[in-house]
Parts: sequence; C-alpha cells; structure tokens
Amino acid sequence: MTTLVWVAGSSTFDDPARDWIDILALEPHPEGGYYRETFRSDNEIDTAIYFLLEAGQISAFHRIASDELWCFHTGAPLCVEQLNPDGSRTTHRLGPLPDLKQSFQCVIPAQSWFGTHVDADIGYSLVSCAVAPRFVFPDFELADRAKLIRAFPQHSDLIERLTLERSE
Repeated sequence: MTTLVWVAGSSTFDDPARDWIDILALEPHPEGGYYRETFRSDNEIDTAIYFLLEAGQISAFHRIASDELWCFHTGAPLCVEQLNPDGSRTTHRLGPLPDLKQSFQCVIPAQSWFGTHVDADIGYSLVSCAVAPRFVFPDFELADRAKLIRAFPQHSDLIERLTLERSE
C-alpha cells in the first residue's frame, strides 16, 4: 500500500496559505480563518464555502441551525472538535491519510457545538463546508466561553483553547 505524506510547506507557492487566500478571494471569517461562499442554491436549500485555517489560528466554538458537511482539500490535517449533547466529545480528523485515522469528510449535526484547529505546528488546512438547509448568519451562534464551560465542564481545557474571550 502506498501512503501519501503531507510535508509542511510542500508547494510551488512561497506562502501557500496566503496564495490560496488570494487565489480563492477568501475573506476573514467571524469565528476565525478565511472563507468565501461559492454556492447558494436558487431555492435556498443549500450553501457551500471554501474555508482556510492557518496553524495557530482557531475556528472558535459555534453552532448553526443546519447539518454541515466538511470536506478536506489540501494542506495539513484539520481537527474538528464536536461537543455532543450527552457530554462526550468527538474529534474528527480531516486529512489525506486514512492510516492515521484521517478522513476526507465529516458531518456536524445541526445545533452541535464545534470548533476547529490545524493538527500541525505549521501550515494550513483548506476545506469546503456545505450546509443544508442553507446557511444564513442569523442561524450562527458563537459560543460564550463561560456558558460553554458550565455546560461541558469536563472539556474546559479544550473550550479555553477554542473560544474567543467574550463576556456574557
């Protein structure tokens, strides 16, 4: 079996994250990282975006009113951290290496709290996210750190890392 290996910085670009941001015309996202909507169906059934996160950045814990499909494209592996209603945690590792328990896609159920981080010290992750029914910003809720820790005290270290400082 041949195993593909992602090498930090392997690219024809000098700064691949910045080049992807420019090429794909990505803009800063309110939860962290960069994005651009690429599709919105005429009947508003679904939407899709490109999303890029650099090592050291976070996509802060948030939830939306619809299911969200995450699809890996290139770069370093991405961890999508999901907090479940029963108090457990699921870590989805998106990347190109199934031998390392990575997958090309994962689904986050509607109303689930989740946040992401690059699973490497350097580099970036480029993914797409598809939402159905379609995404609208009024359905987006950024987590309040204190409230989320009260709801999931067993995951307080993760919540500290993947939330923005805000007051209630």
